[in-house]
Amino acid sequence: MKTAQNYLDEANAVVERIDASQAKICHAHPDAVFVDVRDSGEIEKSGTVEGALRIPRGFIEFAADENSPFYDDRLTKETDLYLLCGAGGQAALAGKTLKDMGFKSVTNIGGFNDWKDAGGPVEGGK
Repeated sequence: MKTAQNYLDEANAVVERIDASQAKICHAHPDAVFVDVRDSGEIEKSGTVEGALRIPRGFIEFAADENSPFYDDRLTKETDLYLLCGAGGQAALAGKTLKDMGFKSVTNIGGFNDWKDAGGPVEGGK
């Protein structure tokens, strides 16, 4: 039987993680797509990465599946995707799901507070 830690270990083994300073460099690339996988309530309170898509982890499969009526065409198999959440765990799990779906370039940038503390551009929040 698997535990939450087993799932995290598997995700971390296949989804590269970079720190916020590296992610800021990636954010400057026009083709990079940042995705915040936290729930909308959390994002509303704290804000998110400037220009980030807001796709909760529980909805990522539907937004990423081109056969789904909820498909987001900004998520293509060749797009450089950078995922974040509260601390990095949900981003890793969502990243593994995307890798399993055939996405080639998926990177975990960790938690939003790390991004904010590193001086990354933000939008929204109270």
